Amino acid sequence: MRSFAASALAGAGIEDAEIDADLLIGHVLGQSRGQVQAAAIMGKELSNTDASAIVALIGRREKREPLQHITGRAPFRALELNVGPGVFVPRPETEGVAQIAIDALRSMADPEPIGVDLGTGSGAIALALATEVPHARVFACENSADAFPWTSRNFAEVAADNARLVFADLADAFPELDGTVSVVVSNPPYIPADAIPRDPEVRLFDPAHALYGGQDGLDVVRLVSQTGLRLLRAGGVLIIEHGELQGADIRALLDNDGWRATATHRDLTTRDRTTTALRP
Repeated sequence: MRSFAASALAGAGIEDAEIDADLLIGHVLGQSRGQVQAAAIMGKELSNTDASAIVALIGRREKREPLQHITGRAPFRALELNVGPGVFVPRPETEGVAQIAIDALRSMADPEPIGVDLGTGSGAIALALATEVPHARVFACENSADAFPWTSRNFAEVAADNARLVFADLADAFPELDGTVSVVVSNPPYIPADAIPRDPEVRLFDPAHALYGGQDGLDVVRLVSQTGLRLLRAGGVLIIEHGELQGADIRALLDNDGWRATATHRDLTTRDRTTTALRP
């Protein structure tokens, strides 16, 4: 079954076909990837019920339905998040964005530094901040009615006492925090309207609300800049994820808005991924 599954997925153009095959088989059997590999080496046979269930999931993945939608789970740092139709699936590169925000929160001298995640989606960044910087207070907002049930479910499951979620637009969220926040972080929609993603998993399944940021991709980034200026105290840090070709434009935008020390940082693939700035 493992060989069949990997071959079928490779034939569908899936780059990590063997990994996806192992994870789908493991999902049906309740096993880790290592256990799936060990069972295949030992020649363990599957029941007809399990084999049928695996074949059905392989068929869904062949149609390029995201692996995370099929399993209902997406790993993010130390977390396992609930995901599905209507919510953006967190990506590995965003783990690095979260690390920058975590490091910034940890560097603050405040006894209870405040972090805000604008447009939290699945809640990935906010919940990473809350669980990895437990002395911080973390606030997150999401304005998509399709995404918010997933966000709420993740906040309830992680049950971090220091994290608060609200349904609100990032442009006017958390007025009660104005001028008191230490770190504002956002992974906003930043794909230009006419730049259609190549991968079917993104193009066909990720919500447009989480992908497209207007004609130049920066409409929501502009809102994040203004909200960050409102929320952050002097010396607070703004952290924005973006596409690999947008660093210079975002630095110029932030400089024009009056931010200080704008800088763009690369991800593990050496692509520009995150721009930071300090509140004057």
